[in-house]
Amino acid sequence: MLNITNHDGGIREIQLARPPVNALNLDLLRALHAAIDDSVLDGIRGIVLSGAQGLFSAGVDIPALLSRDRAGVLEYWREFFSLCGTLARAPIPLVAAITGHSPAGGAVLALFCDYRVMAEGPYRIGLNEVQVGLIVPEAIQLALRRVVGTYRAERLLVSGAMIEAAEARACGFVDELTGVEQVTTRALHWLGELLALPPHAMLATRTLARADLAAAYADLDALPLEDFTDAFFHPQTQAVLQQLMARLKEKK
Repeated sequence: MLNITNHDGGIREIQLARPPVNALNLDLLRALHAAIDDSVLDGIRGIVLSGAQGLFSAGVDIPALLSRDRAGVLEYWREFFSLCGTLARAPIPLVAAITGHSPAGGAVLALFCDYRVMAEGPYRIGLNEVQVGLIVPEAIQLALRRVVGTYRAERLLVSGAMIEAAEARACGFVDELTGVEQVTTRALHWLGELLALPPHAMLATRTLARADLAAAYADLDALPLEDFTDAFFHPQTQAVLQQLMARLKEKK
């Protein structure tokens, strides 16, 4: 589910590798969580999170989630937000190498990184949860507001917009665009330059700068996971998700 590569300078690349679309099921969430924890324990200085060429991650594995009962859905969201918390509180910098399309949960992973390099071209990114009947909780809205600003975040969130790479760069959703073959290379380059700075000063300043994000995930039990799970089972949400599944089956 993951490909792990160690690069020069104490950098580790964690590549999502769950074909065909790197959908985030429970096993992939747990594997990614463990890989980040292990990287910190191994003394890795920085992480690049990448995906397949043309697709970073399709986000939450909706078919798998629809097959779970309420307890199973609650377990899934707990693991998802636990991973967000690990990214938010990571003591080392992370860069998202957004190698293609990145809707919903894929965009969330990228937002919790320090820097985002995206493939230029017709690739799209966005928190499109509203379009499929899901609510975007405050703890994730915060991550987007930090990156694009309050008003822009509101417009993107409420409409569930999926925007192309050029617009994402223009509004600050991503920091840099490059050819799809060079995304990971540029991510490694940016991270290498950051790690060349005096580490004590850089890391301490980074901790202060990300304190609001870390604080939002200081206590997982304080997040409204029960309410979020209830919202998943709202009749309107279930109807939209079932329609989505029907459309996907027609395409096969």
